[in-house]
Amino acid sequence: MRIAVIGGGVSGISSAVQILEYLKSTGSPADVTVLSEALTPNTTGDGSAGLWAPYLLSGTPKARVHRWSKQMYDFLKQIWLSEDAGEAGVCLLPFLWLTTTTTTMHDVLWKDIAYSCRRLTQKELDGLNKGKERKYTDGIEFITYTSEPTKLLPYLMKRFQANGGKIVQQKIANLEDFITSSEYDVIINCTGLGSRECVKDNGMFSIRGQVSRVKANWLYHGLIDESDDGNYIIPNCESVILGGTHQENDYNTKVCPNDKAFIINGCQKIVPGLENAQHLYDWVGLRPGRDSLRLEAEKGGKKIVIHNYGHGGSGVTLAWGCADEVLELLKHELQARNFLKSKL
Repeated sequence: MRIAVIGGGVSGISSAVQILEYLKSTGSPADVTVLSEALTPNTTGDGSAGLWAPYLLSGTPKARVHRWSKQMYDFLKQIWLSEDAGEAGVCLLPFLWLTTTTTTMHDVLWKDIAYSCRRLTQKELDGLNKGKERKYTDGIEFITYTSEPTKLLPYLMKRFQANGGKIVQQKIANLEDFITSSEYDVIINCTGLGSRECVKDNGMFSIRGQVSRVKANWLYHGLIDESDDGNYIIPNCESVILGGTHQENDYNTKVCPNDKAFIINGCQKIVPGLENAQHLYDWVGLRPGRDSLRLEAEKGGKKIVIHNYGHGGSGVTLAWGCADEVLELLKHELQARNFLKSKL
């Protein structure tokens, strides 16, 4: 049985790892290959901070987001407690999630997942607002993980290849043509924003994100202002990401000076000490937006085709959980077609 996972981002690699490790554990012969035009360090996710926090998911059902998010949180905990934490770039991080709007945060859907998640008191908000132009109206404090893709992706790819997985740098421009012409029995589509072209999914749209990275090793606390005009500050292992933008249907991948000024000035107002931070570089990426994340198996057809794309700003947050569901869908399809029935 030959399996192709199309997409070398965190969703594709996570799916490939889970499929291959499961089949190997059952003793089932499998040939699993990742096919992708872009590989780390050149994927969309590589520029992100890898923060665990469900974000920019539009109409994706909350129950599914909760399940997938928890599975990723548990996976990151497993890595963090192991000797692989440094290699995989997994860190534990105290975090503030704030807003300046009238939206309240008393019903955060993932409050039972993140450690020590609680709503801020008015006294604490007053303290944060003291001397600041922006006044926070509500917020939560919790402990989460970052798993920066520049480290997580090489770690997962190494794990995949150690089990016999293959990685081929190749662009798949048209999924239907690939399904018809290739010798693969199973195709997992994790092409992200590329699904707009590859699958002709016109429901896909870009959510442009621009960030700046700085050297500020003294910063160990993250913060995001979820207001439309808010900033965020997310420490990683060796640098700090300052953000950011979420501009829908904007396909500009060049650094915008106005956005850079908004990011730098806004973050320095939140943490004045950042004025002394060394600027490293700026980065722009296009998140894969969709009205609802697509994770399903196609009905009919001789080959098994499973789609896993449209993760918005939550690619890392949902990667392992969505990959687990891809595996469950694959097992169901194999059973329905009497493939490897005795082993599955």
